[in-house]
Amino acid sequence: MVKHENRAPKAPSRVVVLGAGGFVGGAAADRLASDNVEVARLGRKTVDLLTDGASDILAAQLDSQDALLVVSAHAPCKNTTMLADNIRMMDSVCRGLEKSPVSHVVYISSDAVYADDPNPLIETSRVGPDSLHGMMHAARELMLKSIVGETPYAVLRPSLLYGVADPHNGYGPNQFRRRAAAGEDIVLFGEGEERRDHVLIDDVAEIIRLVLFHRSRGALNIATGVVASFREVAEMVAGHFNPLPKIAGRPRQGPMPHSGYRPFNIDACRSAFPAFRYTSLEDGLAKTHAETS
Repeated sequence: MVKHENRAPKAPSRVVVLGAGGFVGGAAADRLASDNVEVARLGRKTVDLLTDGASDILAAQLDSQDALLVVSAHAPCKNTTMLADNIRMMDSVCRGLEKSPVSHVVYISSDAVYADDPNPLIETSRVGPDSLHGMMHAARELMLKSIVGETPYAVLRPSLLYGVADPHNGYGPNQFRRRAAAGEDIVLFGEGEERRDHVLIDDVAEIIRLVLFHRSRGALNIATGVVASFREVAEMVAGHFNPLPKIAGRPRQGPMPHSGYRPFNIDACRSAFPAFRYTSLEDGLAKTHAETS
């Protein structure tokens, strides 16, 4: 759960977005800029975190009054080489912060850090990743925690994300929409019975803005609190097209991730930001379709 250093929201003097060229970083930077917040967008061309001297380059970009939003990652992390690269990247960030501390640090992690649990996940659920992707984020969370000292530090753990500018073609709303738009069948693993929580990227960007404006510290999940099966998602996506694309199941290879069920209890988010409301999956998918048509 998060605690606010600013009781009333106050815009940071500047937000440095590390990973601004990516899906989440770009959306967050755009949302902050729409509120006239000064944003420094750092991508790989500005600071390549895998190169020698990256920590010095990053430190030179930072000021003590800045808030730093850390999104940069090679994700999803699928193998040991990617794991090692992601740890090296965060090492550069940590050494840069040691040389040039800031006023607030926010890290975009993942719900993959949690151990499987049949009960709805909360911020104090057991961290026990069973994937390299989850292990990577859990390690990076701790790396930042070890060096920030008394600086307010927030960790945000989103569930599955979707939206217009997603560069990935992972299984779910974005892939389904692209296949339907190309006149192809929407293909499900098994019969699409796995149930997950899907979050619109606009809502992620807004939560990030709220955390920065409140100078929050602690952990917060980013999830709607509502699960839907992948077949239900596919049917919602298909309904936006004429003619309707075919939805086809295929034999599943291996067990369903998280035993096919990954719910969240979002009381902590409601308590932290009472006025905020997540976009429903139906409305979010319709918005995404409208913006790509």
